[in-house]
Amino acid sequence: MNAQHFEGRADFQRLLIETLAWAAEQGCREVHAWDATFFDWPLSDAGALTALTAWAGHGRQLNLLALQYDDVVRRHPRFMRWRRDYSHCVTARAVDPELKLGGAPESLFLAIGADGPLSLRLFDRHLWRGELSRDVAERLRGLEWFDALAQRSGDSFAPTTLGL
Repeated sequence: MNAQHFEGRADFQRLLIETLAWAAEQGCREVHAWDATFFDWPLSDAGALTALTAWAGHGRQLNLLALQYDDVVRRHPRFMRWRRDYSHCVTARAVDPELKLGGAPESLFLAIGADGPLSLRLFDRHLWRGELSRDVAERLRGLEWFDALAQRSGDSFAPTTLGL
């Protein structure tokens, strides 16, 4: 197993941007991202948006799963513009907050590219500890967990908001 452990919020955010760039370089058709709120993700960072734009194309799908997206709307205005422009390749679902999430990672990013799989997991948001892994089994376990949770979620986070 090829795993790189990290500790610290700055490392987590740097690795997220790097994994987004990797997904674009690898031509990943589908990526999966989980976080309760995506509050700490660098979604409005110029590097993240550049990587997302390079990645977004025909047949690509970004699968977002969260408890709520209110923090994304408030904290990441640049990502909101990107989300509107690339709504064709984003699926966002919300999980019922009453659902028990025992053993869930704090954050999760999954992709598979030409060079194989990639999983980024944040295990402890208090100490910002996590792991970046290239292990096939690790990605498969993460994807099974993501899919099971997604089955108990509903569409959420529209690309635009309607004003009255």
